[in-house]
Amino acid sequence: MKNALNWFEIPAMDFDRAKKFYEHIFDYQMPVIVNEESFKMGLLPSDANGVGGAVVWHPAFYIPTSTNGLLVYLNANPDAAAVLERVEPAGGKIVIAKRQISLQFGYMAVFTDSEGNRLALHSND
Repeated sequence: MKNALNWFEIPAMDFDRAKKFYEHIFDYQMPVIVNEESFKMGLLPSDANGVGGAVVWHPAFYIPTSTNGLLVYLNANPDAAAVLERVEPAGGKIVIAKRQISLQFGYMAVFTDSEGNRLALHSND
């Protein structure tokens, strides 16, 4: 096993708002691969051999949370500060500012997105 994590899904209450948020903080255009009346899915940045994830909307199955559940760390290399500075202008909130985990493990930060999900960032610098 190469990675314990291979896919994740971030719940959205408002798919278009969440799509705009992640497009803004990662500075890219999100491809929407499912756009149905009862389910929507947009892909987050990843390479062909890396861990992938998506923003998803399905009101009966996905419910955002800012206090409970999993804490997913998104790749913010080379520097989490660059991604973190775009969180609040995009409608999110910084919960824990960028701080060093250790010399070996780099840096982290925690934020809530436009939908109220609690997520984290990780970078080497």
